[in-house]
Amino acid sequence: MSRILLVDDEPQLLRALRMNFHARHFTVITASTGQEALDATGREPPDAVVLDLGLPDFDGVDVIQGLRGSLDVPIIVLSGRADTEEKIRALDAGADDYLTKPFDMDELFARLRAVLRRPTRAAPGPTARIGVYKIDVTAGTVTGPDGHVRLTPTEWKILTILLANPGRLVPGKHLLREVWGPDAEQHSNYLRVYFAGLRRKLEPDPTRPQYLITEPGIGYRYNP
Repeated sequence: MSRILLVDDEPQLLRALRMNFHARHFTVITASTGQEALDATGREPPDAVVLDLGLPDFDGVDVIQGLRGSLDVPIIVLSGRADTEEKIRALDAGADDYLTKPFDMDELFARLRAVLRRPTRAAPGPTARIGVYKIDVTAGTVTGPDGHVRLTPTEWKILTILLANPGRLVPGKHLLREVWGPDAEQHSNYLRVYFAGLRRKLEPDPTRPQYLITEPGIGYRYNP
């Protein structure tokens, strides 16, 4: 039975949503503010989120970004904001779908079923190796012949995304969105700087990388 977080500050709509979700045998968590939504996910992570953008405390787009910091579950936006720019903002922030109010309840559930069928992003394995270095993802440590190697939080974010996709190309824009947010897509220089640092720490010869590979103009690859 899927657990759904419903976030809306309209009591009547929230009540109607809760009744309809219960009737379809979903477990329901409700929140009427952005802070309540963030707190609820920390206590009991849902399988999907249905979120209104017009919340009294935070802009809904900021809530999406906050949720994406700790959740990898589908997010469907329900909003009275019908203009294209608002839809783009929400989708770029990490929403999976966008439904404009007033909406058809059957359409909402059809879209929810569709996003629940999508596979979630892969998680890195508990350990990996880069040459002589052992990466313990669970413990957050890198160990080499001379002991522990310190990585910055940003280097860790980049590395764990690559480790979750061994041998596969990860587009540069995807890395920028995941690490710095949707507004960073044009800042490819960020990646150049951080990959240079990772290679200095982990590659036998940083000028000729064997494990952290750049595909020029496209993205990056972890070569196991």
